[in-house]
Amino acid sequence: MKQNEKQKQSTRDLMGINEITDYSIKTPAGELIYFIIRPTNISVLSDTSVSARIYALMTVLKGIAEIEMLCLNSKENFDDNKQYLKKRIEDETNPVIQKLLQQDSSNLDRMQVQMATAREFLIIIRLKNEKEADIFSYLSRIEKSLKDQGFTTRRSDNADIKRLLGVYYEQNVTTEKYEDYDGERWIVREH
Repeated sequence: MKQNEKQKQSTRDLMGINEITDYSIKTPAGELIYFIIRPTNISVLSDTSVSARIYALMTVLKGIAEIEMLCLNSKENFDDNKQYLKKRIEDETNPVIQKLLQQDSSNLDRMQVQMATAREFLIIIRLKNEKEADIFSYLSRIEKSLKDQGFTTRRSDNADIKRLLGVYYEQNVTTEKYEDYDGERWIVREH
């Protein structure tokens, strides 16, 4: 019986999500609001500037008790493809094909280097029992605090949340639009 019940669970049930709203994810443990932070390339900053960025983040963290953080690696991983090409190059006897495979491998290396900084940093606010009327002013204060400390940020919307879930659970960084239901794009709606 338990196996049958598990098979009937939706994807949202399995992930512990009650609802995806226009601006949040509602879970049994609270409502999650995501702020997307554009990363700073600290490798080009001086030690003093890096210390200032750390202090700014510390200031934000001290001011918000409900804060959680998440870093997503929003880049494609080509390791399996590169291993496959390496094996093919070793096994290939035709020098022309070997050269083409080597070019493919070099192209994957270039693509991976270009995407190396494709990371997303998220500040997550978990709301529990807050009054609906107070939520947006509270979130605006958090966003203002982040911006006042020099962070480029924005609150995620429904499409952002679906994309973040796709990256987090599936490492899917190529889908442009996520559907609410599998096959939704094929439904013909009459107006």
